[in-house]
Amino acid sequence: MEERNGVVTFAGNPATLLGPEIKVGDKAPDFTVVDNGLQPKTLADFPGLKLISVVPSLDTGVCDAQTRRFNQEASNLDATILTISVDLPFAQKRWCGAAGIDKVITLSDYQTMSFGSAYGTYLKGLRLEARAIFVVNEDNIVTYVEYVKEVTDHPDYEKAIEMVKASAKS
Repeated sequence: MEERNGVVTFAGNPATLLGPEIKVGDKAPDFTVVDNGLQPKTLADFPGLKLISVVPSLDTGVCDAQTRRFNQEASNLDATILTISVDLPFAQKRWCGAAGIDKVITLSDYQTMSFGSAYGTYLKGLRLEARAIFVVNEDNIVTYVEYVKEVTDHPDYEKAIEMVKASAKS
């Protein structure tokens, strides 16, 4: 598997990402993750425009804030919003219930790291996802990518939301 060094840091320390760098214009790679009921889900299960929000763990401050922000924005976006982490599906379900998250679909990559390996967000040695945002149009073409340079920092919410709205118009 491809290793990418110098792309991100985690808590200030250099980290290695496993998997390819996804770029705007790429065909979105397929993946297999599981939903909160342990059912497998792939890219094909989510037709239409998608905002994919990738976080290390919902139980951390920035990941919590990121997921809450996209849940708030969901009503104004004509897109399916997926949040992918390696949290266990049971923990994702519990967290969503406690946080009142009802518009974002949480998915877990804990079994095989299929998403992380396909989208280049797999943090080598940590078995976590790096923070990233992908906007994928209805033809499954990537229209926006952000690999957050410092994994503990917030993504550019406004830019991601703007790109979802622009992709919905095209």
